[in-house]
Amino acid sequence: MIDEIIEDAAERMAKSVTSLQSELIKIRTGRAHPSLLEHLSVDYYGSSVPLSQVSNITAEDARTLCVTLWEDSMIKVVEKAIMNSDLGLNPMSAGTVIRVPLPPLTEERRKDLVRVVRNEAEGGRVAIRNIRRDANSDFKLLQKEGDASEDEERKAQEDVQKLTDKHIAEVDLVLKDKEQELMAV
Repeated sequence: MIDEIIEDAAERMAKSVTSLQSELIKIRTGRAHPSLLEHLSVDYYGSSVPLSQVSNITAEDARTLCVTLWEDSMIKVVEKAIMNSDLGLNPMSAGTVIRVPLPPLTEERRKDLVRVVRNEAEGGRVAIRNIRRDANSDFKLLQKEGDASEDEERKAQEDVQKLTDKHIAEVDLVLKDKEQELMAV
């Protein structure tokens, strides 16, 4: 039973790190990357769908994204969704293609993005600590019910702490890499 709890905690902690990485990919670093727009939702015949389901998003060059729409009627809707996003982008349409030029990042904007990245990383650390807390409370419950001894509970808590330390170190490494990426000119 203890091994199952530890295994579940390890799996959930790994998912937290993966989730952080996918969130950080969305934060732009000055280079055009299709994942920058993939999370945007557009209104498609009354339902909200991801932009990637109504178009093809590619990086035309280092500073330009190209959104190729599958329907002409979606141009205005997609342009509006890109403009209303918090990305600060101004799309330009030409037929069924929308080009999204990425302005160069100023130093002030880079520092703002570093703050956002640090906040995301702290959220990842908190999620990992919450998983540790849940596992520890499960161990206490097992010990209280008599399914585990005090020594087994203590050993299990130490194992979960090691897992927590390992995953928080991974979060710190991801954060460090993203900060370096953001501050590189």
